[in-house]
Formats: sequence, C-alpha cells, structure tokens
Amino acid sequence: MVAAYSKLSTPSPAGHSVSPPTVNSQSHPVPSVTAPAHSPRITRLQEEMRFKVLHALQQQPDMNQRQLAELLGVSLGKTNYLLRALVEKGLLKARNFRNSQNKLAYAYLLTPSGIAQKAELTRGYLERKTAEFEALKGEIERLKAEVEQAT
Repeated sequence: MVAAYSKLSTPSPAGHSVSPPTVNSQSHPVPSVTAPAHSPRITRLQEEMRFKVLHALQQQPDMNQRQLAELLGVSLGKTNYLLRALVEKGLLKARNFRNSQNKLAYAYLLTPSGIAQKAELTRGYLERKTAEFEALKGEIERLKAEVEQAT
C-alpha cells in the first residue's frame, strides 16, 4: 500500500510535472511523473493500458484492484499506480462502499472527462488494431504466395 501521497508538484525543464516520490510497502521511492496532455511521452502501451482500465471499470465499477490486475496482466502495485494516476487526472472517481463481507471497498466510476478520454482512446485503439489487422492480412497473403511458389 502506498504511504502518504502528495499533490505538490514542480515543473521540470521539459514541461512535465514531477511530484515528490512516494514510498511503497517495501520502502522504495516511487517517483511520479505526469506528462502534459497529448504528450508524445504517452506511449501506445500506456494508452492501451488506460483504455483497458477505463473500459473494464466502465463495465464493472465494483471490480477490485486484484481482479483488475489479473485482467490486465500486471502487478497489483502497477494497478494501484494506474488507478491513482487516473483519479489524479480526474478520469476516475473512487467511491467507498461496504461489500457483502462487511469490508470497506471501492467503486471506480468514470467521470465525464473519463468517458470522453475513453471514447478518444477507443478510437485510437480501433485505428491501431485495424492497421495491425490489415498488415497481418498482407503478411498472410505474402506467406501463402511464398508457400505456393515453393511447392
């Protein structure tokens, strides 16, 4: 579990906000760097991960972090980091509720800006996957032609 989380940030020379490091359960510093909106530093992998988190939580807001980590194929710590970042960016709201086993749990709800971000990420995801699909179709056709020539 992440200890005290500070919202203080200072701009870096590259225009990014750099928050003071937090400390995880093993007492290792965990720096927090937030890239500006539409920054080239946000990689396709990060976009895809954001898309998957927002999509999963829109479908099942009461999903716990362990379930989400399993679905995404990442560690529980990475999932916690992703959720905190999305909450900090205003894309998610975390609401407390008591589950059936009388334990405190969270429901993660997409905010209006989270819904808009998910729609934008969905469009980009579909464009990338369609391009990958077309490239694979072309490669399959080339390989089939190669096999036919060899036989």
